[in-house]
Amino acid sequence: MKIIYTYTDEAPALATGSLLPILETFAAAAGVEVETRDISLAGRILAQFPDRLSAEQFTHDALTELGELAKTPEANIIKLPNISASVPQLKAAIGELQAQGFDIPDYPDDPQMAEEQEIRSRYDRVKGSAVNPVLRQGNSDRRAPASVKAYARKHPHTMGPWSSQSRSHVATMSDGDFRATELSMTVPEATTARIEHVAKDGTVTILKPDLPLQAGEVLDGSVMRVAELRAFFTDQVTDALESGLLYSVHLKATMMKVSDPIIFGHAVTTFFPELIGTPGWDPDDGLGALPAGTTVNYEGKPALAMVDSDRGITNLHVPSDVIIDASMPAAIRASGQMWNAQGLQQDTKFVIPDHGYAALYAETIDDCRRNGAFDPATMGTTPNVGLMAQAAEEYGSHDKTFKAPSAGTVRIVDAHGATLIEHEVQAGDIWRACQAKDAPIRDWVRLAVGRARATGAPAVFWLDETRPHDRELLVKVRDELSRLDTQGLQIEFLPVAEATRFTLARARAGQDTISVTGNILRDYLTDLFPIIELGTSAKMLSIVPLMDGGGMFETGAGGSAPKHVQQFVRENHLRWDSLGEFLALAVSLELVADRDANPRARVLAQTLDRATGRVLEERRSPSRKVGELDNRGSHFYLALYWAQELAAQGDEPELAERFGPLAERLAAAEGRIVAELEAVQGAPVDIGGYYHPNLALVDAAMRPSATLNTVLADFR
Repeated sequence: MKIIYTYTDEAPALATGSLLPILETFAAAAGVEVETRDISLAGRILAQFPDRLSAEQFTHDALTELGELAKTPEANIIKLPNISASVPQLKAAIGELQAQGFDIPDYPDDPQMAEEQEIRSRYDRVKGSAVNPVLRQGNSDRRAPASVKAYARKHPHTMGPWSSQSRSHVATMSDGDFRATELSMTVPEATTARIEHVAKDGTVTILKPDLPLQAGEVLDGSVMRVAELRAFFTDQVTDALESGLLYSVHLKATMMKVSDPIIFGHAVTTFFPELIGTPGWDPDDGLGALPAGTTVNYEGKPALAMVDSDRGITNLHVPSDVIIDASMPAAIRASGQMWNAQGLQQDTKFVIPDHGYAALYAETIDDCRRNGAFDPATMGTTPNVGLMAQAAEEYGSHDKTFKAPSAGTVRIVDAHGATLIEHEVQAGDIWRACQAKDAPIRDWVRLAVGRARATGAPAVFWLDETRPHDRELLVKVRDELSRLDTQGLQIEFLPVAEATRFTLARARAGQDTISVTGNILRDYLTDLFPIIELGTSAKMLSIVPLMDGGGMFETGAGGSAPKHVQQFVRENHLRWDSLGEFLALAVSLELVADRDANPRARVLAQTLDRATGRVLEERRSPSRKVGELDNRGSHFYLALYWAQELAAQGDEPELAERFGPLAERLAAAEGRIVAELEAVQGAPVDIGGYYHPNLALVDAAMRPSATLNTVLADFR
């Protein structure tokens, strides 16, 4: 069994340039092959246009290949964070590739001709969360490893103090949103349905001609009513101004690549109504896309939360800058405040339009206001079992989300002509369908019971009897639980607000709770709790037991990766922490050991775990400050400690004998290697591109220690 290590984007891709040679060196000693596949945004774009590239430029469609591999028992994939591209990011990547000589077309904003529509369809396969639905052929098991949790308790990170007088709060809709309009059903028999829009005059427009449905899958439809959305935004702008609060909008325009950019555009134009109709501008792309010279008037408006106060980047500049699962936990950790234009923290109105999951953050803010900040030294841990296999739930809705062209009806019609779900819509309303297949739901339940049995912690299904989708799920969940041995286990069913209160109370009491959630809550919770518990979600172990027998191991969140790259090119200091990669490598090696009966691979995994623990305990994680240890130095110490652990173990004496000299050479050269790694810091570095960097330049920048390179080469 091979390990497939993915090459992705931004800081994780840079870190790969330093870490991968170390991994390959150690894995080869156990006969383990490591191969890479490029699933970066640039790589995915180029793979869509083989007909426009020269032979030298040809880019293999690695994502499709890995999607097929993920459906086999041979899959062993380490998946690093990748860009889930908003339209501005996609356009920027296209422009960079064109400047590098790749003959790819511009992104057509309003495709009319058949050729433009075909180009747009290719780009639509790339933008947003294009990777995860393809690779996630299993459900999610995400948790803080015991060693990481112990370290966080022993060395707690700082938390901003909370005031009982804090006026920060969540504002959300109560009607007219996706949650309020949701309809759901369990499909009785396999069919191929279609989604269509029926105008008031009876004209039928097919929105999606082929929608395969399996017997037993849960099918939803819902609509965001734009009139209610705009009224909600307008009310919140007025209230923020009168209350003196920062105004901030929190969406997921990267994953919800059709609906949330449109919602973001309405947020922009309700805050700046005078900009409506600006020539050459799509509000969905944010203020950052305004034509040069356009005047933006901030007078008479509430203060906007800032993404980057120094550069004047507001919460409404770029849709991909306001990723809710990164921005909300960061604000909760920072006293429930965001940054204003003066670079100071301020109480904030957190505007989360759809009320389906807003209660998670509302309840957490209320809890902190009552009880103060959480204490990482004493709080319990909240692992997650998430339903995400086979594009389950909302994050798999991209190809079934549409902006209503006119007033009428949007409906799902089966092969017999029967209407399964329908909604009345007005022009501009956002309609979407979601699916969750029967097999992934049952696999999710089994995974949750297994984790509860292994840990003894209660398992809480975050399911709400009053939500149509959850009612359908609960029928399957209870049926599957009746088939399993649950004796002695505590299993709860709670809606979002109650589940949040239950989990937070246990966390404050130092107790652990397994959250068992759908796809979006999986994403939100596995950032919120790790950021509070550990300081970052990058320190979580994320295992995806693939339903067909293989494994995928995800390495943490990449929400802060753009800022890391900015610092790197400015100062040649990469503060990205590869701890998530270390953790994923260990469990990936364990899978190799199990499948191939490879005892050396098991020893590599065990010693890597111990080496990772030493990296933490001996404070060898990357510093944020230039001139101190960065990502490259952290990788050196992992190699040193890993070699020392291998040299000291006795289960595989041949491995010990082989790695002993390497451990000695690395230890003897420690001072020289660290000096070489730190000597390059402080000056700008050229990597030849942001989305499509020059790999030779990246390799030179990420491997600046000639001594370390020589030692590893000699060992190989």
